[in-house]
Amino acid sequence: MDNIMLDRTPASADQEAIAALVARARTAQRAFADATQERVDDAVAALAWAIYEPGRARALAELAVADTGLGNVADKITKNQRKTFGTLRDLMRVRTVGVIEEDTPKGIVKIAKPLGVVGAVTPSTNPAATPVNKAMMAVKGRNAIIIAPSPMGSAATGRTVELMRAELARIGAPEDLVQMIPTPITKGLTQALMEAVDLVVVTGSQDNVRRAYSSGTPAIGVGAGNVPVIVDESADLAEAARKICASKTFDNSTSCSSENALVVLDSVYDATIAALEEAGAHLCTAEERERVQSRLWENGKLNRKLIAKDAAILAEAFELSPKAREARFFLVEEVGVGKAHPFSGEKLSLVLAVYRVPDFDAAVDQVRKILDHQGRGHSCGIHTRDEAHARRLADELDVVRVLVNFAHTFGNGGGFDSGLNFTLSMGCGSWQKNSISENLNWKHFVNITHLVRPIPEDKPSEEALFGPFWSRHGR
Repeated sequence: MDNIMLDRTPASADQEAIAALVARARTAQRAFADATQERVDDAVAALAWAIYEPGRARALAELAVADTGLGNVADKITKNQRKTFGTLRDLMRVRTVGVIEEDTPKGIVKIAKPLGVVGAVTPSTNPAATPVNKAMMAVKGRNAIIIAPSPMGSAATGRTVELMRAELARIGAPEDLVQMIPTPITKGLTQALMEAVDLVVVTGSQDNVRRAYSSGTPAIGVGAGNVPVIVDESADLAEAARKICASKTFDNSTSCSSENALVVLDSVYDATIAALEEAGAHLCTAEERERVQSRLWENGKLNRKLIAKDAAILAEAFELSPKAREARFFLVEEVGVGKAHPFSGEKLSLVLAVYRVPDFDAAVDQVRKILDHQGRGHSCGIHTRDEAHARRLADELDVVRVLVNFAHTFGNGGGFDSGLNFTLSMGCGSWQKNSISENLNWKHFVNITHLVRPIPEDKPSEEALFGPFWSRHGR
């Protein structure tokens, strides 16, 4: 027996630990698989209440900031409650048990079935809100879920999972519908989870996304953000500046939907900068810009000591002017795009690049270049009164979402004034090698059986189908 133990590799130990979790999850899921819609919805509401209850929303926000050093408590409280409330609204409006759709003319009835056990990889930027968001969607489909958190956020995620399990137990639902892999969190454990479950859903590093897609398990990954937003000559500049400020500063820019570049038409450039300064921005001088760049990046990588920090901390670190110490975020003027121009990429900080362009054609081209460098597929935005400008972005750019006149962070992942569903995971389509080109939602957590009955024959004539082709090209 001792020899057998000595021969165990770390990989097999990881697999054994995960196998035990998955076995418990499967037992819980099987017990829940026949739940009524009412019982399912009670379980989803219980998970939401685990984080939405005001005292817990605050406690988890405080733990998240203490655990990760990212963001700020006030905004994480808002995120814990707003995202959860919005997701609950969306989920309570749909059926996921039994018949979910009946198309009588086509003779098709759609019946929802569980997937089984979901493995969810979650990021340090949202160590409480994202696990709850994914758990709600998974349980809505009568699945069990096992969370693999970022090591840096594991304490906050662990406490969140404890609260979700307690709420499930309180209503008589199986606690093991929600679990977390054991600490310390390792790549080996996360990899073993990916290989053992029925679906992997990954929000976080692109390394994790790639590993999920190569795990042999069906996987949904999301892409990196680097949101560029145009301000054109028709925009309400004061309103645009207010929204940009609210979005950029929320949770110290931890969101992948936070604005990273503004592309401003020359005719309104100076007025836009003035409006942004009025809203709380500081435009860095050329000397300040150099200090920001040299300190925000170290050896070509973002300085983890400065990302997602309060504005006052950044102002001191960058040695900005006394006036800048009162700013809420910082503007840096940029002209280039690519690795040699780090401001053109995602900054995860209260630093916003600004490009000055001569006209709208140049603005579209600049946004395309930024997205081609980083963030292609994710999203972009525009502040405008010109519907043709908005439609052109949607027609020409390779992004899943184009937001018009939004505080981007509050519309991209769902909002009460946005038709997009609430989520913390934004698919970016094939442009970022993602399997979905929409916001992650409940539909991704169910299998669907199609009951098909005969209908009156629907077979057009050859002339009806080939006629237009024959008339143009001959037979």
